[in-house]
Amino acid sequence: MKILVLNGPNLNLLGEREPNIYGGETMQSINDELVQLGRDMGYEVDYYQNNVEGRLIDRLQEARLDCAGVIFNAGAYTHYSYALRDAIASIKIPVIEVHMSNVHSREEFRKTSVIAPVCRGSISGFGKYSYHLALSALNNILGGEK
Repeated sequence: MKILVLNGPNLNLLGEREPNIYGGETMQSINDELVQLGRDMGYEVDYYQNNVEGRLIDRLQEARLDCAGVIFNAGAYTHYSYALRDAIASIKIPVIEVHMSNVHSREEFRKTSVIAPVCRGSISGFGKYSYHLALSALNNILGGEK
């Protein structure tokens, strides 16, 4: 089974972008860890990042055909993209919303997620471990402890 790790705008700049908030690790190093963790659980982990909303929608729609679940950090689109919300609602595989920072302790606009109501769950505030926790959650949803 394949799990998609989907990342939205500006996450390609992890490691250099606001390290006081997001830490010093790159997206590639986080993806490499997720590939290994997934392998240990019996999953193939695929990852995709794009700054363009439509391309994220396209990848979500493709995921319904080749993935068992999605870990999704929509970045700033979390707070206003009804198009991404509709794309998530349109697919039948579980989607876990993730954020590295604790969005509830930041600016007021970050406290609202328009995608959360159509996601299976949301995890935030644990840095790169938000992704690890989401992978564990998907493992549980998809059939338990492997």
